[in-house]
Amino acid sequence: MTEDMNDELQVNEAQNDMNVFENEKHQIVEEKDAQLKADLQASHNKEPQKKWYIVHTYSGYENKVKVNLEKRIEYMNMGDKIFRVEVPQKTITKVKDGKKQDREEKIFPGYVLVEMIMDDDSWYVVRHTAGVTKFVGTSKKPIPAKDSEIKKIIHRVQNQTTKIELDVKVGDKVRIISGPFADFIGDITEVYPDKSKLRATVSIFGRETPVELEYKQIQKV
Repeated sequence: MTEDMNDELQVNEAQNDMNVFENEKHQIVEEKDAQLKADLQASHNKEPQKKWYIVHTYSGYENKVKVNLEKRIEYMNMGDKIFRVEVPQKTITKVKDGKKQDREEKIFPGYVLVEMIMDDDSWYVVRHTAGVTKFVGTSKKPIPAKDSEIKKIIHRVQNQTTKIELDVKVGDKVRIISGPFADFIGDITEVYPDKSKLRATVSIFGRETPVELEYKQIQKV
């Protein structure tokens, strides 16, 4: 073998070694990148997630607690840990002497819903809000509400129908103001407050005819 051929062989071997080294280096970098990505994903998964918690309050203080807590969230810059404060309510319309009066009624008296990331700081802000007595759960570890329960509550509030209360009783006379018997006078025979309905008898062609009416269809005479 000539000296030139020997030099060329050495160059080729060196080049092969270099290629092997580059491939191994590239593989190591890829493995490290993959491990770093996995570590970041694992770290992200371990980050505390926001959940709904139920707070017990003094009776009648639900709305005050909501206002006080929202002020504390703003004042103490906790908007990145406490997101929503809700007092589930429904509208009640009371009809008396022909006049309608609307009022809000708590669906869960004595409770307020708080969406938050639970840690020592957020716990302190909520727990020490005026009117709050405790979190639902143990004193040291509040228990988050189930997502399915919260979805039902929010759906119920968003899709509620106004409940009507009417100051009527069996034996009262009412004027029907809508429906097929509009302008007829009826005598109440049964009242169903939970359904906002009643039954009355109406004189049609000289015969007493029982009809079922909704509160919104009548007016007390």
